[in-house]
Amino acid sequence: MTNAVPPRQDPEQPWRSEGAPPPRPPRRPRRGIGVWGGMIVAALAVFLITDLLLSVFGGSSTRSVPYTEFSKELSAGNVTKIYAKGDAIQGELRKPARVPGGSGTYREFSTLRPSFADDPVWSELTKHDVTVTAEPVVQQRSFLANLLISLAPMLVLVALWVLIARRMSGALSGGLGGLGRKAPPKPVVPGEDSKRTTFEDVAGIDEVEAELSEVVDFLKRPDAYRRLGARMPRGVLLSGPPGTGKTLLARAVAGEADVPFFSASASEFIEMIVGVGAGRVRELFAEARKDAPSIIFIDEIDTIGRARGSGGGLGGHDEREQTLNQILTEMDGFSGSEGVVVIAATNRADVLDPALTRPGRFDRTVSVSPPDRGGREAILRIHTREVPLAPDVDLARVARTTPGMTGAELANLTNEAALLAVKRDRDDVGPGELSDALEKVQLGAERPLVMPEEERRRTAYHESGHALLGMLQPGADPVRKVTIVPRGRALGVTLSTPDADRYAYTEPYLRGRVIGALGGMAAEQTVFGVVTTGAESDLEQVTNIVRGMVGRWGMSERIGRLTALPQDAQQAYGLSAAPATLDAVDAEMRRIVDECYEEAGRLLTAHRPQLDALAEALLERETLDESEAYRTAGIPRLTKPEG
Repeated sequence: MTNAVPPRQDPEQPWRSEGAPPPRPPRRPRRGIGVWGGMIVAALAVFLITDLLLSVFGGSSTRSVPYTEFSKELSAGNVTKIYAKGDAIQGELRKPARVPGGSGTYREFSTLRPSFADDPVWSELTKHDVTVTAEPVVQQRSFLANLLISLAPMLVLVALWVLIARRMSGALSGGLGGLGRKAPPKPVVPGEDSKRTTFEDVAGIDEVEAELSEVVDFLKRPDAYRRLGARMPRGVLLSGPPGTGKTLLARAVAGEADVPFFSASASEFIEMIVGVGAGRVRELFAEARKDAPSIIFIDEIDTIGRARGSGGGLGGHDEREQTLNQILTEMDGFSGSEGVVVIAATNRADVLDPALTRPGRFDRTVSVSPPDRGGREAILRIHTREVPLAPDVDLARVARTTPGMTGAELANLTNEAALLAVKRDRDDVGPGELSDALEKVQLGAERPLVMPEEERRRTAYHESGHALLGMLQPGADPVRKVTIVPRGRALGVTLSTPDADRYAYTEPYLRGRVIGALGGMAAEQTVFGVVTTGAESDLEQVTNIVRGMVGRWGMSERIGRLTALPQDAQQAYGLSAAPATLDAVDAEMRRIVDECYEEAGRLLTAHRPQLDALAEALLERETLDESEAYRTAGIPRLTKPEG
C-alpha cells in the first residue's frame, strides 16, 4: 500500500497546485487603428492607385491647340471631322501636324471657339467636306482602367470584411465584433487606490461580521481548511434593506483579507446587444482568477438574477437571461482552489432565481438588518470620529431617538449636523445641531410658506388629532414632536417613535396606528365638518398597514390564516389568490378602516377639550416637543408599552 503524495504547491502562486493547468498568458494589447480607420485607409489606397493607373495607362492622346491653329488647318483643308458642343470643338486631322511652338506632331485635337469670333466656320467646314457631329466625344478608357474602376468597390468591401472578421475573432468575448466592450475591470487593491476598509469601520451588525470572518479566514489560511477537506464558499449573498452597509461589508472583507476587490453593478452587464453582458461576466471572472485570491462584488444582483419567466428587470429578456446563465456557469467552474469568492448584494432576495441561490453557487445567504440601539450608537461613534463634538453631546440618547435608521441614514444625520454647525459658525457639533438635523432628516426641511389663518387653524386641529389619539391609544408609540411648520410636502407633522426597537407587531398595536393615522381626518370632520386633501399621506399609510393585516399576516377571521396578497416572487410562480378571495380582502380592509375611523371620531369627541388645548398651543407656538405636548393635553406619559 502506497501513501498518496499531496500535490506540491507553487511557491509563487500558492493557490495553484503542481499539475494544474498553467495560467493563461496575459493578452497582448491590440494594435492598429480600428475598423473605421482601416476602412478609410483601404479606400484611400484603392482610389490613389486607381487614379495613378488611369493617369498612366488611360490618358487621352488629344492635343489642345489654339483656335488660330485650328482655323489655319481648316483653311488648309487638313481637318477631316469635328465633334462640337457649344463653343468646344474636338476633331481629327487628315495628316499629322506639327505642334505649334514645340516638338512633335498631333492628329487629334481640341480647341475652344472664342465668343467674339466672326469667321465663317460653317462655310469653311462644308467647303472642305468636313464631317460635323454636334455631340460631345465620349472619352474612351483602356481595358485596365475599366477593370480597376469595376473592381474598386469590391476591393473596399473585401477589405472591410477582412477587418471585421479579424476583429470578431479576437473579441468574441465582448459581444458583436467587440461592440460595447469596456476596459478590462481593474481591482481595488487595499492600501493603494483608497483607504483600507476593515471590520473596524463596520458596526451594529456583529452577527454578520461573524459570518463573513470565516470567509476572511479562508482567504488568509486556505491550506488549513484544505487539509480537513473543507472548501471555500463560492458565493455569499448579502440581503437587506438599502443603506444597511452591504457594500461596506464586502469592502471590509477584502480589506481584512488584504486581497484585490473587483466591484461591479449588475446593471452594467445589461446592454441592448445580446451577448455583451455575458462577455463582460466572463472577462470579470477571468481577471479575478488572474489576481487570485480575490473578491468579486456584484451589487443589485436582482437586476439580472430575477426568477426566469417573471419578465422583470432591465434590458432585453434574452440578454438578461444570457447574463444570468453566464454567472451560473462561471460559478460552477470554481473548484474551490482558485481563491475567488463572489459576494453579491440585493434588496429583494425573494425575487432571485432559485438556481442562483442554491448551494454550490451562493452557499451562504446573510441577512443584513437595520442596527439595534447599541448598534446605532456604535455607528454614530464611527461617523463622528473626525467630527468635533461638544462635551454635552450624548450619542446614546441620539441612538434612542433614531429607531429603524440604517447606517447610511445615520451617516447622513451626522453630516447634516456638521453642515448646520458650519452655518452657525460653531467650532463643534452640539446637541442642538444633532436635534435639528434629525428633524430635517425625519420631517423634511422647513418651507417658508405663509398660510391663510383658516387653513392654518385646520392644520393645527389636524396635527392635534394625530397627537391626541397617539397619547390615548394603549401601547402606541410616544409622541415626540408636533408642529404646524410646513416641512417637505407636509403642512404639518406629528412625529411618534417607540422607546425601544420593535421586531414584531400585534394586532392591537397595528389598529392603534391606524386609529392614530386617521386622527387628522377625524379631527377636521369633527371640528369643521369637512375633509381636506391633507390626509393623503395618512390614507396611504393606513392602506399599507391594513393590507398587511388582512392579506399577509392573518389578522382577519374572514380571510383566515393565509397569505392572500403574495409577494412578487410568489406571483411569478402562479401563487396568486382567487378573485373571490381578493374581493373578500377588499371588504375586510374597508371594514377595519371604517371601524378605526369611527373609533377615532368617538375618542376625539369625548376628549374635545384636550383637542382644543393642543390646537390652541400649536397656533401660539407652532411647535411642541414631547413634554410640552403631554403637559398641554393633560395626559400622563406611559413608559411601559403594551403588545
